[in-house]
Amino acid sequence: MKKPLIALATLAVALGAAAPAMARHQVCRDVEVKQINSKDDNRLFGTGVGAVAGGLLGHQVGGGKGKTLATVGGAVAGGYVGNQVQKNHQDKNASYHTERQCHWVDD
Repeated sequence: MKKPLIALATLAVALGAAAPAMARHQVCRDVEVKQINSKDDNRLFGTGVGAVAGGLLGHQVGGGKGKTLATVGGAVAGGYVGNQVQKNHQDKNASYHTERQCHWVDD
């Protein structure tokens, strides 16, 4: 009973050693990572303030339906401008660091 188990184990080891091993190597690269030091990553505050300011300015223009259109257009444009202003501010105050990222590649 022990001899067949020993023979089977020897065969398994021999076959494992004879099987070609798949070559793997690691590929790494340095990546610059930006960390925004803000609690408002989506820039909601800048968008909101810009939309309100733009809507108020747009409301000062035109009359009737034109006034409504100017108010809505001003709010949309102001929201976009406010978003971009906050983005520029966050980019100036962001911290950057380099991370090494690696992954395995099969040949």
